[in-house]
Amino acid sequence: MGNADYECPHRVAIPPSKPLFKSIQSSFKETLFPDDPFRQFKNQPLAKKFVLGLQYFVPILEWAPRYTFEFFKADLIAGITIASLAVPQGISYANLANLPAILGLYSSFVPPLVYAMLGSSRDLAVGTVAVASLLISSLLGKEVSPYENPKLYFQLALTATFFAGIFQASLGFLRLGFIVDFLSHATILGFMGGAATVVCLQQLKGILGLIHFTHETDVVSVMRAVFGQKHQWRWESAVLGVCFLSFLLLTKYFSKRKPAFFWINAMAPLTSVILGSLLVFLTHAEKHGVQVIGHLKKGINPLSVSELAFGSPHLSSAIKTGIITGIIGLAEGVAVGRSFAAFKNYHIDGNKEMIAFGMMNIAGSCTSCYLTAGPFSRTAVNFNAGCKTAVSNIVMATAVMITLLFLTPLFHYTPLVVLSSIIIAAMLGIIDYEAAIHLWTIDKFDFVVCMGAYIGVVFFSVEVGLVVAVTLSLLRVLLFVARPRTFALGNIPNSVAYRSIDQYPIANNVPGVLILQIDAPIYFANSNYLRERIQRWIYEEEEKLKSSGQTSLQYIILDLSTVGSIDTSGISMLEEVKKNSDSKGLKLVLANPRSEVIKKLDKSKFIENIGQEWIYLTVAEAVAACNFMLHSFKPNPAAVELQGRENMV
Repeated sequence: MGNADYECPHRVAIPPSKPLFKSIQSSFKETLFPDDPFRQFKNQPLAKKFVLGLQYFVPILEWAPRYTFEFFKADLIAGITIASLAVPQGISYANLANLPAILGLYSSFVPPLVYAMLGSSRDLAVGTVAVASLLISSLLGKEVSPYENPKLYFQLALTATFFAGIFQASLGFLRLGFIVDFLSHATILGFMGGAATVVCLQQLKGILGLIHFTHETDVVSVMRAVFGQKHQWRWESAVLGVCFLSFLLLTKYFSKRKPAFFWINAMAPLTSVILGSLLVFLTHAEKHGVQVIGHLKKGINPLSVSELAFGSPHLSSAIKTGIITGIIGLAEGVAVGRSFAAFKNYHIDGNKEMIAFGMMNIAGSCTSCYLTAGPFSRTAVNFNAGCKTAVSNIVMATAVMITLLFLTPLFHYTPLVVLSSIIIAAMLGIIDYEAAIHLWTIDKFDFVVCMGAYIGVVFFSVEVGLVVAVTLSLLRVLLFVARPRTFALGNIPNSVAYRSIDQYPIANNVPGVLILQIDAPIYFANSNYLRERIQRWIYEEEEKLKSSGQTSLQYIILDLSTVGSIDTSGISMLEEVKKNSDSKGLKLVLANPRSEVIKKLDKSKFIENIGQEWIYLTVAEAVAACNFMLHSFKPNPAAVELQGRENMV
């Protein structure tokens, strides 16, 4: 059969071939530079390019000239507000990481200053984060005891922070930020929820006044450590813990009900620290089993370059801890920054954020700070306080500096139970069960990924939970690539549109024609599956037509409009489908192959094999050509003979 008498209204064009270098350059640009960051440098004099380059890598140089006094007033209020949260949280999270409490304050001084210069978010408030603190405690605590060898543990924590910064900055400079995108929303939700659960359970040590505790993070080990020391529980500490935790939760609830009073929730941790310290000082509760922070050194961050343990036998553990905490810090920080940027309708550059995070952690590791990121709680307070720019981080850092220089002796009597209450109150907000229910409603596989991460963290370890979550996410990507969906299309009545029959039951089948749509690129990973799936579609369609006595199948139309690319295995698959179709007396027709696909089909001589006249711009044109052939010519004798043999069998 031929279709020489059918005049095709539109021919599918084959794009001109590009030189190899240009093709590689284009692919490289689309992969690593989708935002085209160099467009602003085009047609600019050398001096202007230099200024633009500085502004690109140091964003504060771009927006500082436009900074106004009105902005400063807003940033001043926001900075002081988040400083009131940063001080108690910094001390609490350092305690969670089994590091000296003063490091929590150090980490809220230098890193925010670096981020204010290099970061692209106006709202992100920089500081220590609970999950990273837990990871440091969990991963490094297995190698070196923070109680038996605190100096080495401290050095390894700084070294891990240094490598986290190197890793983060490298991702940004090499524009490999898409690696972090493999941590899906469901993965982060489950992982953060599991880590928050573990953190809350571990704070029972502080609430109950226990001195010795397990280094394990799984729920079984933690609960065994809690109930295995019932004779050491301190009721005084437990009463204080319940009271302060209730106070913090009530202020959080009130602030949610009355958003205008967000500052009450923001000030609650510092208020708890002040009240707890006064209570201990006046009642001498430290002599009755209530543990306190003790002495905190005055003065700003000492240099710690010499403390980086590059020659330690535990260096590999520090590197592993740095990479894991670096990834988690990036995933949380960039996600938080993008979320709040969306509220104010501006864009943040993910690669710039990675560079900023990396540089502030490198600088932090050299100035006695451990890993910092952009915690959600602190950023939410900054946003609600009305911050305008990253100057709010500078104000916060200044307030922390004043605290370090003059106020650290006031924290001597701060009870550890208050710090545990602050951590629990902050972590309960991270366990987002409503979001998990939302995942179940929308996408069951995402819910499985979320719960896999949660169960892995809670019942095994933080590392297991992370591995489970990433593995399930990657498995989903592989399943999508290896098992793409195929749809049978039908005609929507009174239109030239062809849509999935499953989605649109009113769509009509075209007699004698099977229209299939492939919903993914065709690669080596899915070519065998697609060949078998297409053959099954053909077999099922023939059986259905035979049982209903309708017109026998004569044409197979493959709609390639959603096939973005194809490799040599995919081309071989199409050649096999054509051979199988020819052997059954069926004609293979292609509709709307994309640019990359038609180019490769032309180079492989497949177009010559199938015939240019059997490739159409739209499904409607392909159907029109098939209908023309069905009504203009007698059936193919070979097809009739083959059909007769099948009927005899």
